[in-house]
Amino acid sequence: MSDERTKKGHQPHRVRLPGFLVQEDVGLGDVIKHMTYAIGIKPCDGCIRRTAILNRWMTFTGHHSK
Repeated sequence: MSDERTKKGHQPHRVRLPGFLVQEDVGLGDVIKHMTYAIGIKPCDGCIRRTAILNRWMTFTGHHSK
């Protein structure tokens, strides 16, 4: 995964999940952040950067893309 590629206007990969699971778009980084927070891991600066990069790379959505 290249951060340069995402900065040049690359659209994130979209993974469609059933609507009853996801009502709004959620990035992969946010999913991992919530899971690690739930088990008691506090985010560091590297975790925050990684969250942003993963959110730009992949998004979960509950609706069809237009």
